[in-house]
Amino acid sequence: MARQRSIISLLLVLLATFLISCSSPTTAVAPPTYTTAQLEKIQGYAPDIQVVRDRADELKNLILKKEWIDVGNFIHGPITEARLTMTYITPNLLPKDQVTARQINKDFLSHLVKIDQAASAGNSALALSNYQAAVADIDKFIQLLPDTSSQSEAG
Repeated sequence: MARQRSIISLLLVLLATFLISCSSPTTAVAPPTYTTAQLEKIQGYAPDIQVVRDRADELKNLILKKEWIDVGNFIHGPITEARLTMTYITPNLLPKDQVTARQINKDFLSHLVKIDQAASAGNSALALSNYQAAVADIDKFIQLLPDTSSQSEAG
């Protein structure tokens, strides 16, 4: 009889421990936010990407004119700088956006390589299609950036 009580007590203790461990208090976890330092870094780099996005039509015109040397120069100059800037910004984004930003950056590099290869081969159609994809990648990346204009006005 004493043995049965000790087994039943042990089972009750295990059951109580299990129930207590499964029922955690529901505390509202605040969504991750940007720190001031992150926003400052993003603010410092974001204009560089926007400048290249604004100049994207130059690359399209160079492709249409089949000025392949200038296409290569533009890819290896300002656009590569924008890609590097995207790499600098990525660690300062929210964790959920970092994965997306890294993928966009990889896709962007792939499209730039294809534009460069098309320029070497003199293939306007391939260069134009990858140009459009590269511009779309820049736009997707810009969409990930936080709106820092309201932050700078408030601070």
